[in-house]
Amino acid sequence: MSTALVRRPTEEAAVNAASRSPRPLPPVHVLLAELLSANRLGDRHGVNLLGHRAVRAALGKVGE
Repeated sequence: MSTALVRRPTEEAAVNAASRSPRPLPPVHVLLAELLSANRLGDRHGVNLLGHRAVRAALGKVGE
């Protein structure tokens, strides 16, 4: 049984195109509103993701 990776050129092209194009973040107030909604619904993963996105949008940079 072979475990060779199947190459998918369209998937590779899509990933390359997505990494080249900038993806602007929504405004901080929108992210915080969604963060509150996720918290109310008990969505811990959503709270984590939205919290990080809100910080990234507020600071305008990534990293230390």
